[in-house]
Amino acid sequence: MESVALSSVTTVRFYPSLSSPSFRRWIPPSYKAPPLSPSYRRPLSLSYSFISYPSFYLFNLSPHPPSLSSIRSSPRCVSAVAEANREKTTTHGAKPLPFILSVAVGLVVRYLVPKPVEVTTQAWQLLSIFLSTITGLVLSPLPVGAWAFMGLTTAVITRTLSFSLAFEAFTNEVIWLIVISFFFARGFVKTRLGDRIANYFVKWLGKSTLGLSYGLTISEALIAPAMPSTTARAGGVFLPIIKSLSLSAGSEPGQPSSKKLGSYLVQSQFQSAGNSSALFLTAAAQNLLCLKLAEELGVKFASPWVSWFKAASLPAIVSLLATPYLLYKIFPPEIKDTPDAPYMATKKLEEMGPVTKNEWVMVATMLLAVSLWVFGESLGIPSVVAAMLGLSLLLLLGVLDWDDCLSEKSAWDTLAWFAVLVGMAGQLTNLGIVSWMSSCVAKSLQAFSLSWPAAFCVLQAAYFFIHYLFASQTGHVGALYSAFLAMHLASGVPGALAALALAYNTNLFGALTHFSSGQAAVYYGAGYVELPDVFRLGFITAMFNVLIWGVVGTFWWKFLGLY
Repeated sequence: MESVALSSVTTVRFYPSLSSPSFRRWIPPSYKAPPLSPSYRRPLSLSYSFISYPSFYLFNLSPHPPSLSSIRSSPRCVSAVAEANREKTTTHGAKPLPFILSVAVGLVVRYLVPKPVEVTTQAWQLLSIFLSTITGLVLSPLPVGAWAFMGLTTAVITRTLSFSLAFEAFTNEVIWLIVISFFFARGFVKTRLGDRIANYFVKWLGKSTLGLSYGLTISEALIAPAMPSTTARAGGVFLPIIKSLSLSAGSEPGQPSSKKLGSYLVQSQFQSAGNSSALFLTAAAQNLLCLKLAEELGVKFASPWVSWFKAASLPAIVSLLATPYLLYKIFPPEIKDTPDAPYMATKKLEEMGPVTKNEWVMVATMLLAVSLWVFGESLGIPSVVAAMLGLSLLLLLGVLDWDDCLSEKSAWDTLAWFAVLVGMAGQLTNLGIVSWMSSCVAKSLQAFSLSWPAAFCVLQAAYFFIHYLFASQTGHVGALYSAFLAMHLASGVPGALAALALAYNTNLFGALTHFSSGQAAVYYGAGYVELPDVFRLGFITAMFNVLIWGVVGTFWWKFLGLY
């Protein structure tokens, strides 16, 4: 969920006196203070687009007074920016117009739309609350978690659901697996293991711009199964590296020079990330949620991790190899060769020093977790138990501490609103709403005499393009995945094919717009790509990826026996 990472702009004004406790707490203990020139004591006014994940970047300190441009060019942003954002944030309650519209949707469905005779009053009332909740997730009268909690409260107060049924999904294994994946991602960023892997690929493949792009793309695909957050990979690993490389080549965000290198690298990484997330079950939070919802509708996989990877492998790898080249042709960088990139990566690796103990622990823990995700079914070890074991080892050996987990607000927020959506969706299924809706759609499709392959294409296209209305991949899954899968099944589409294709599409539409996913906000917030280009390239690349997955997947999935 992957969840939406919004960016905000703030101005931080501070006097960089190294004797000040408020400033010294951002400085590594090993840093030796240089003599300060009078100009260095002038207040610096910094406007910085801060991405909410991760929240603990530091400026690179140097023995020379930094200029404002050098501060902006640092691949790490200071935590004071986040703190200033928090201090200046005030609570204003719900936004009036989105609140009225969201509530109105539920009231209209409940009291003005005639209830079908096949549906019980309880089911219809829950549907109205669910639709009001979904509308609020799109219009955002309140933060996602707060609005979802209000929807759950409404369901309990109106006695649509009992307290135990309302909170049943909070014990869902898949949701806790998603929560733990956020902690794994923090471990990758905290130990800088992701940085090290990416810099090695830049060192090996970075002599040309196209090779540099392939190096970054391949490195993301390799760390994806063990770092199950596309947003964390974008904000914690790849964007800082891309910004550092771009700025060293004179490619500045928001300037004409952005097209020298930065625009292409940002867009290539952004558009390729969906294929990395689609390749592995554990590469993104929404993948796990999709299979959980599919299981509730009777579509089960004997070995989920292996089944997912086998079906995704060929189309995902073809798309991963083709996407950087496509963008190189339709959105070419002005700089074609980057001879300094391998040198910069080498210097960066030298600065990082040898692999630390915590990095080795992170590697070993992730290898253990991935191995158990792959083979755990035969050993009788559920995926969530493997994740719990991995997190326990990271805490026990000091790679993470409990404060790291407590400060990962995105994880706890995800727990709250995912559980609400999954719980409501599950109860709608139990009360017969999903089966009623799917039968209505199936009858409509049969009226057009559509075969199941034609119905499959129509439903997949509708599921894909409706994402223009959503600002979250996981929100899209919670709102529509079950309904669309039920429509596929009612139309005669094989269950495994329908479940996996919808799940893969959930990853592919994450790069349609600047708000379509958490990583979209991260990359757009860097300032290298203009908004019209985001929409234009998002649509072109999405169609290109859908074509590859449609053509290659058709033959590959037939070979695997999915239909």
